[in-house]
Amino acid sequence: MEIITLPIESLTMHKGNAKLRPQEQIDQIKESIKLYGFNDPIGIWGKKNTIVEGHGRYMAAREMGLMEVPCIRLDHLSDKQRREYMLVHNQTTMNSGWDFDLLMDELDGLDFDGFDFGFEDVVSPDDFGEDFSLPDGEKPEICQMTFTLHENQAELIKYAIQQVEDDISETFGNTNQNGNALYEVVRQWAERRK
Repeated sequence: MEIITLPIESLTMHKGNAKLRPQEQIDQIKESIKLYGFNDPIGIWGKKNTIVEGHGRYMAAREMGLMEVPCIRLDHLSDKQRREYMLVHNQTTMNSGWDFDLLMDELDGLDFDGFDFGFEDVVSPDDFGEDFSLPDGEKPEICQMTFTLHENQAELIKYAIQQVEDDISETFGNTNQNGNALYEVVRQWAERRK
């Protein structure tokens, strides 16, 4: 894989990139480039040098006024593969957490020149103790719930949700179709238990 240097103006942002890039993250990328260099080339594809991976680095480089950036060509990918890889690349970076003991060992004695990369916000499950509870006060009416399921359990729940999609009677202002369908499944089950 050859690293090439291209004028930043020759790169094109992919308009369909669904990954959010808050300014805080762009600022962190800029600071990382200042402290350590541009060590992660931007992956580009096609005649228009469409960015496949590295949108955040591109945005940071533009804000820093860089005229050229390191890139790698991903032209071996088909258009479909390029789009899939862009999503997979972004998702796989979010699919893991930290080994908190090793992280604390690595952070010991480091200060990152006073810049906040967010490591102070990393919270170990051990920090909550056994008696963890949410504080009292205002809580949003719409909330998210996450479940860990066996494949067979997930299949049954998906099936049940599909069966009631047209029977949803109450949404309470919730616009999430799956959440409303799951509520309907449980509501119907509760009615039968009475």
